[in-house]
Amino acid sequence: MKNSFRQSMSWLHTWTGLIFGSLLYFIFLTGTPGYFDIEIDRWMQPELPPATRSGTLDATSAALHFLNRQAADANQWYIELPTHRDTPYLDVAWRADGPWQDQLLSVSDGTPLVTPRATGGGQLLYRMHWRLHYLPSLPATLLVGFATLVMLIGLVTGIIVHKKIFADFFTFRPGKGQRSWLDAHNISGVMALPFHLMITYSGLLFFATTLMPFIIHAHYGEDEGGINGFYEDFLQQSEMPARSGQPQPLTNLAPLLEQAEARWGEGNIRSIVVYLPGDANAEVHLGQLANSPLRSNESLRFSGTSGELLEWQPASRFYTQAVSEVFLGLHEGLFAGPVLRWLYFGSGLLGSAMIATGLVLWTRKRQQKLARKGSADHHRGLHLVEHLNVGIILGLPCAIALYFWANRLLPVGFAGRADWEAHILFISWAALLLHPFVRPLPRAWIEQTWLAAAAFGLLPLLNALTTDQHLLYALPAGDLAMAGFDLTALASGGGFALLAIYLSRKAACKAALLQNPTPDTRLRGLP
Repeated sequence: MKNSFRQSMSWLHTWTGLIFGSLLYFIFLTGTPGYFDIEIDRWMQPELPPATRSGTLDATSAALHFLNRQAADANQWYIELPTHRDTPYLDVAWRADGPWQDQLLSVSDGTPLVTPRATGGGQLLYRMHWRLHYLPSLPATLLVGFATLVMLIGLVTGIIVHKKIFADFFTFRPGKGQRSWLDAHNISGVMALPFHLMITYSGLLFFATTLMPFIIHAHYGEDEGGINGFYEDFLQQSEMPARSGQPQPLTNLAPLLEQAEARWGEGNIRSIVVYLPGDANAEVHLGQLANSPLRSNESLRFSGTSGELLEWQPASRFYTQAVSEVFLGLHEGLFAGPVLRWLYFGSGLLGSAMIATGLVLWTRKRQQKLARKGSADHHRGLHLVEHLNVGIILGLPCAIALYFWANRLLPVGFAGRADWEAHILFISWAALLLHPFVRPLPRAWIEQTWLAAAAFGLLPLLNALTTDQHLLYALPAGDLAMAGFDLTALASGGGFALLAIYLSRKAACKAALLQNPTPDTRLRGLP
């Protein structure tokens, strides 16, 4: 019974992994850079100065000075303070009767910063891992949500299948073909297993209302009003006060900010929202900075004319909401400091490696099985998966690197340049998916690995040739975001170069063995 159950779990693990492995690899590899989305944004907009921190009162004063001059008649002001990694600049936005307008400001004097080049930045990669870019919202959400459910099934079945999963963590047998791939798959899976379970389960919670809408319908009804009522309760959205028509100056915000910092700590105000500035019914809402896994945070609502505290809104009103918000906060990692953020990033790469090694492992097992039947050279399904694996496993990181190249090479004033950065990513990926079908399979692995090494490794040189924000400038200036990106690109290029050298040597050894073939040297292609 146990063997039968474990065999069933093995079958489920294998086939769900094969069918959804490519999509899950895309989700992991595009989502992982999202933990450094702000730093990527900085690199892709070199016109902006390095991020600077500022005191709450100074930044607020600079923002209010600009808004009073630029948007005195607006219905709403929004001020994001430069107090945290996620808010590197003083950002103000305002809205009258039309759409929102926004502007980045200098903290020192409140003057507008130079308008940077249009780019998708790190935000595009972050959104891509769940929006799938070109797909409409609902199909993308359903597809990613179902793939996430399959990922959770794959993790659970993988744990069940491996009797000695933690013992296997300390086992790696290099040069053993299929066994080596199995060891690599196990190690990359177990090393970050808590992260894999957390990121998958929490990712599933993001899609709970989409995948299970009947829960909302049962309590709120199926009509639009009921659904809106659910989101009002869940998101705790505040309504804009009605305009009185009586002009009255905005109260001094300094006492309000001091009251908030006394409650939350100095520098822990993330945002200031002013409703109806200059009206007798004006209100000021202060939002707390996210500094814990709890995704939602407290807010304070004040009268905009008297400064009286009108309402304290807790981070969450229900225990179930708090649990959900903690999982979502853990998934996004916005609270993470530098060390934890790098651990998030490394765990995401391990997740990508786990999926990639699983895809290769399937082909090695299938080769072995079909070789015993004498049909490995004529199996169309195996041939298709083997060749697609090259373009998926190596082609996608190459395409991401070329996305960064497009940012530097497209003209700054080019219309639609942000869209074309993404188009170049997918056009290059499509070409790299086709490349293995027109080249010998071993050569395709080596060529795409060298391409990845060059595409990442030469990014710092490209940056130096196209901007003045190169490493020799960024490091002395303390611009850690710009320098960190270049150094990470160098490390990535070096890693791919080492892999390319290894694959080239392995191909040379296999070619030599083929001169004197043995039963164990029927070779189909790397890796």
